[in-house]
Amino acid sequence: MKIVLWIGNGANQKAFANKLNSLYPISTIFIESRKKKKTLQLSKVITKILDLTIFHSIHRAWNNLMSYYNETFPRLPEVKCFCVSNINDESVYNETSKINPDLILVSGTSLIKEDLLKIHSTYGIMNLHTGLSPYIKGGPNCTNWCISTLQIHLIGNTIMWIDKGIDSGNIITSELTQFNGNETLNEIHLKVMEHAHELYINAVNKVIKGNIQGIPQNNLVTGKTYYTKHWGIKQKFNLLFNIKKFKSIVLSDSYKFEQSKVTTVNLN
Repeated sequence: MKIVLWIGNGANQKAFANKLNSLYPISTIFIESRKKKKTLQLSKVITKILDLTIFHSIHRAWNNLMSYYNETFPRLPEVKCFCVSNINDESVYNETSKINPDLILVSGTSLIKEDLLKIHSTYGIMNLHTGLSPYIKGGPNCTNWCISTLQIHLIGNTIMWIDKGIDSGNIITSELTQFNGNETLNEIHLKVMEHAHELYINAVNKVIKGNIQGIPQNNLVTGKTYYTKHWGIKQKFNLLFNIKKFKSIVLSDSYKFEQSKVTTVNLN
């Protein structure tokens, strides 16, 4: 069984690689660094200052998550690794094709372009979306978007077959993340990510055991795609305001009612 990973360079991706490799040995990992050019723009400086002051709890929640995974999984598994600045680099196509993989798993990379999608693999190319498709798609963080837009009942994860769109492929499985209402923002993000890893590995197990075509998203409901460029001051203030109501929302009857109306795709 030859499994190839195309992943970002975040600590959460390193954690997933280690968890997966302990159950299904990985052949090769391609890691996208996505190094950004440092430009001194006033708007970016102001954003950075606000993130470290007024919005420090939002900024800190993600950093704490990365610190946790760095401490828990300090190294990648001992498998062959390639580091690239962009996952769509020609070298990724060439090296992956040489492997003749059975399964390709994607998580935390740039949008996969058509050339890579043409690579043949026995089962196909799977993708993790840490949001509940088709309801909540895009970025930079769908959990934060759910809180900011007061759609807490839609926090969850999706495993799908990848296509050319943004989190739009046929869904293999999707689940809501469960909360007790006592979670801090840090704990919410950790629960979502741990759930994502578990769901992904369960999906890999099911795909290997049987032919799962997945369900087209347009057969389910119409959702919304959120974009990083729209995640600004207003959205962050909304998150800070709504997180104070998290416990009362999760424990409310309306929360349970809204969750009961959500369509998810079960692996069983």
